[in-house]
Amino acid sequence: MLFSPPSHDTLYKALIARDPSHDGRIFVCVGTTGIFCRLTCPARKPLSENCVFRSSVRECLEAGFRPCKRCHPLHSAAEADPIVGKLLGLLDAEPGRRWRESDIAALGFDLSTVRRSFKRHFDMTFLDMARQYRLREGFLTLSGGERVIEAQLDSGFNSPSAFREAFARLLGCAPSMLKPGGFLQASWIPTPLGDMIAVASTTHLHLLEFVDRRALPTELSALQKALKTTLGLGSTAPTEQVRTELATYFSGKSSVFQTPLAAQGTGFTRDVHRALRSIPAGETRSYADIAIQIGHPGAVRAVARANGANKIALLIPCHRVIGADGSLTGYGGGLWRKQRLIEIERQFSISP
Repeated sequence: MLFSPPSHDTLYKALIARDPSHDGRIFVCVGTTGIFCRLTCPARKPLSENCVFRSSVRECLEAGFRPCKRCHPLHSAAEADPIVGKLLGLLDAEPGRRWRESDIAALGFDLSTVRRSFKRHFDMTFLDMARQYRLREGFLTLSGGERVIEAQLDSGFNSPSAFREAFARLLGCAPSMLKPGGFLQASWIPTPLGDMIAVASTTHLHLLEFVDRRALPTELSALQKALKTTLGLGSTAPTEQVRTELATYFSGKSSVFQTPLAAQGTGFTRDVHRALRSIPAGETRSYADIAIQIGHPGAVRAVARANGANKIALLIPCHRVIGADGSLTGYGGGLWRKQRLIEIERQFSISP
């Protein structure tokens, strides 16, 4: 987007008022329902802490949210562009269909025109959109103990190879490799800032990342290699504990996380992560501050690398580290999430 979006509070007021001035430019994702809407949606309004505002349909879909069936956030583009309207209508009619370029061409559409239209309106292609709709359902089906074939069919992939390919892009491995149970078990956790993948053993949480983090497949592969094990599906005690603590955190009730965490990396990296966990919610530190705290004042860059290597988001709060000049600097989950997390945590620093 070529504009700076208003603050969360301003957009939430616009949502309550059904202000049409942001229509088509800003969407609200509701963590408690897993859907995204226009700000003018007539549905019952969610609480502010359950909302996150995004500036593109792609951001909403890649974070695991589905379009609302009441306000139809995709329809404004459909009304403005007959090609988009036709294809979205077909997607709604056959949500489980595996679309190919040949299918689009058979309808008489020019492939390059369709690609440009969807990229312009949604920042993703039609084929990407159709695939994204289906992938989450496949993961949830596998997590419920069903076979790969059921997950493939539930997610609308007619071809096993297409399902494997899409799944591998998300988790870095074929779905057949993920069996219920095992030493490391992966689970899907929805949050107001987008869906997350949690990986835990029976005693410790090993990974917690947003599903749209680009490094997620690499991190999962490295984790399995380091522990000499394969990834399974399911929920363990640490998974359920962090699920409950995340819900409490996002509802504004508590910033305390007590889920047992597996140690990551070298001794230096662990020192950095301990320092991160000592930063009170509602406060921030610079990389230099952390370097001084752990007794290595000249290791600012090494601190930054250890910060970026963190695989357990939120519980090891690398989002609380900012640049020396006060800038947000990088964050694997996206700068917009870093800003929102800092805003959320300001309420925890206010004394009752």
